[in-house]
Amino acid sequence: MAGEQLNVLKALDQAKTQWYHFTAIVIAGMGFFTDAYDLFCISLVTRLLGRIYYTDPGSNEPGHLPANVSASVNGVALCGTLAGQIFFGWLGDKLGRKSVYGFTLILMVLCSIASGLSFGHSAKGVTGTLCFFRFWLGFGVGGDYPLSATIMSEYANKKTRGTFIAAVFAMQGFGILFGTIVTIVVSAAFRHAFPAPPFYIDAAESIGPEADYVWRIIVMFGTIPAALTYYWRMKMPETARYTALIARNMKQATADMSKVLNKDITEEEEQVRLQVVSGDTWGLFSRQFMSRHGLHLLATTSTWFLLDVAFYSQNLFQKDIFTKVGWIPPAKTMSALEELYRIARAQALIALCGTVPGYWFTVAFIDIIGRFWIQLMGFAMMTIFMLAIAVPYDYLVKPGHHTGFVVLYGLTFFFANFGPNSTTFIVPAEIFPARLRSTCHGVSAAAGKAGAIIGAFGFLYASQDQKKPDKGYSAGIGMRNALFLLAGTNFLGLLFSLLVPESKGRSLEEISKENFDDNEAIAPLGFT
Repeated sequence: MAGEQLNVLKALDQAKTQWYHFTAIVIAGMGFFTDAYDLFCISLVTRLLGRIYYTDPGSNEPGHLPANVSASVNGVALCGTLAGQIFFGWLGDKLGRKSVYGFTLILMVLCSIASGLSFGHSAKGVTGTLCFFRFWLGFGVGGDYPLSATIMSEYANKKTRGTFIAAVFAMQGFGILFGTIVTIVVSAAFRHAFPAPPFYIDAAESIGPEADYVWRIIVMFGTIPAALTYYWRMKMPETARYTALIARNMKQATADMSKVLNKDITEEEEQVRLQVVSGDTWGLFSRQFMSRHGLHLLATTSTWFLLDVAFYSQNLFQKDIFTKVGWIPPAKTMSALEELYRIARAQALIALCGTVPGYWFTVAFIDIIGRFWIQLMGFAMMTIFMLAIAVPYDYLVKPGHHTGFVVLYGLTFFFANFGPNSTTFIVPAEIFPARLRSTCHGVSAAAGKAGAIIGAFGFLYASQDQKKPDKGYSAGIGMRNALFLLAGTNFLGLLFSLLVPESKGRSLEEISKENFDDNEAIAPLGFT
């Protein structure tokens, strides 16, 4: 019958947790580890780039990236990621998850190396080529989002599927933390080997020619984990759901999964024939898709967009907040590498206390509480804590009150990750039919990156002081008002989360209803 599930897919759904699940988590997760490192390491070194290439010898303050250059350096990889998510998401449904997966990894490795080898020593030459290669680096990173999520979703059993996908995404937290650790180690080593005075004592000597090697090493270091996982990625068989439901090669799907699960799987010929006959053929822009999944796609795109506006804004202005609360002294009192070291140390503390634990709380509770309630709770708590920072902002940034600020700021990150930052990644990999799963995840993720671009480009300008903006920037609405704006963004995310369906504990075919004909009754996805 139309709603009957193939034996090979039943076997996957009912499989006990075993070694191949953990192998898949590590292989897919290391890609995300690298993605996070590549995307977030740039925020660590922007201050250093400003000092190296834009310091004016006659100025009393260290150089910093001009507004347009800072926005480009921080945001260009996100633009590439957006394009890559759409393109590779579509390609993953056309050519298969596995073949496209390997290409994205190669692109990430090559462009990460090229970013660190940006040409020349002039400001325009280095930043121009850095932006060029980071765009294509982001393009490769973008492909990793829909492919990693889809592969893990289609490999997992239905009982712990959310946990496995969340574990892949949780590697992003370790990637962010690893970026700060690499930066701390590299800056500390160079600072010890090549001591330099603070800027106010000797502006030129405070930078030192060795600083140009430091940021390049940090940027290129992300190639190592990506390169190490390439061999294992290529050894993974194609997912059974792609092979059986899209490529229509039931024999290959059964053989692959029999080997993976280490058990004999047989398909009844009549069952296979009915599956092929009843297979849907409608596409993404069809009336059938809109009636079945239109609201679902609106839910996944809108919530991911709103989440990333807030999430990426917070990441990008961390270093400025650390200065306000006293974790990082005034720039002119430090050498270039001292400032880099302190920025990395502060971000490492936030990652260790707020970011990483949040991801793993999601791993622990996603298949207990469910996707819907975790996402709703996360947006609600982010709204509350952002308001708790914004309302008494002027009080919290005064000396002696920094502890409260840092705690509240860390809690917003905790509930972003034990909340919508994880669930917006998980849900699109579960609720759409197999032949559109990677595409819909890519579209949803691209909507998120559109929000991230607004955060990366817009927040740098919006948060500027109304009376005394930074050099090169026009007056903005101020940090306090910007925080109120982000709180409103989080609240909108909460409202749109009401459209997100619950997919806990159900097979992918049951969730997507892809085996049902249009004239069959289709029960809506519930929230419980």
